[in-house]
Amino acid sequence: MARYIIGRLISLIFVILIISMITFGLMHSVPGGPFDEEKQPLPPAAKANILRKYGLDRPVWEQYLRYIWHALHFDFGIPFQSPTETIPRLISRTWVPTIQIGVLTILLSYSLGPLLGIVAALHQNSWIDYFASLLSALGLAVPNFIIALWMILLLAVQLDWLPTGGWGEPYHFIMPVIAYALGPLSGIARYTRSSMLEAMRGDYVRTARAKGLGERAVVLRHIFKNALIPIITVFGPQIPNLLTGSIFIEATFRIPGLGKFFITSTFERDYPMIMALVLMVAVLWGFTYLVSDILYTVVDPRIRFERPA
Repeated sequence: MARYIIGRLISLIFVILIISMITFGLMHSVPGGPFDEEKQPLPPAAKANILRKYGLDRPVWEQYLRYIWHALHFDFGIPFQSPTETIPRLISRTWVPTIQIGVLTILLSYSLGPLLGIVAALHQNSWIDYFASLLSALGLAVPNFIIALWMILLLAVQLDWLPTGGWGEPYHFIMPVIAYALGPLSGIARYTRSSMLEAMRGDYVRTARAKGLGERAVVLRHIFKNALIPIITVFGPQIPNLLTGSIFIEATFRIPGLGKFFITSTFERDYPMIMALVLMVAVLWGFTYLVSDILYTVVDPRIRFERPA
């Protein structure tokens, strides 16, 4: 296992390097730049000084090598949108609200989703199954910002239970987390239901019941445990998406998070911020897939990543 993990980490380094090359090349191949005259007219001398300051007057390959060299020393540059702070400082300041929302969303969706799917599978074709299917279809079909607007209209405007937005108090988490979690919760519930139904048809389930095992032991030890592998495969990689924020949720509820920078950095041609966000997501995805592979061995001990000696 240790050899496998080390090998995956080494391959992740090469993957991140390739992603950085592609991202850097695509950024500079798009027409326009962060200091175009259309956005902010500047005298030629002033523009030349700015380009020289940020190293944008050099060839693209040289800019890339300089960026990688500085990134290896944890220097990711200065964001053009906020030139008074560094990128690590900007991310650390804005990522805290995003992570708080993301962690609560993960806890809610990854706890209630499997539970809803299990109950629906165990009561197939009953009113519970129909209700769970209806709720799952609603969560998957309706975008989260529409759900957020519905919640604001009902809970904030009509009932006056919660504020329409803001940040800093515990009640500010309620509507963003519910609106953000309904989508992944619905997907997990539907996939858990289908995986459970498939596992319930297995011969090992009939054998376990024939041996006299109780229904609870059959469900937990045999049905749900075997249904976990496809669930981990599909929904493990969703975690980086939840931890990096949603521009729609954060904008709707006025959350000062990181999600908006995924959009604004592209429009503003904020090259350092684009590179930092892309590399951050790539690292999160790489570690998530690694953790998912390790969980396979926990769920099913028959899975091994090394050949026996």
